[in-house]
Amino acid sequence: MGKVAKGIKCSVFGCDNEAVRSLSTEKVIAAGLKVSSSRRTYLCREHYKHYKKETKKEKKVEKWRYKS
Repeated sequence: MGKVAKGIKCSVFGCDNEAVRSLSTEKVIAAGLKVSSSRRTYLCREHYKHYKKETKKEKKVEKWRYKS
């Protein structure tokens, strides 16, 4: 059983919602979210949605790079 299933809180400063995803801290900081420094970052639904929106273009470029 992981930490998300146990009910850990979101790692973004000022947010007390329940986390739904766990990601690398480096990737989350690169997306522009302010989090505490540790190996893993836990995000609630709202902040995970923001993370996906910010990294969408980057993922698309990476996909194109491997396609050719």
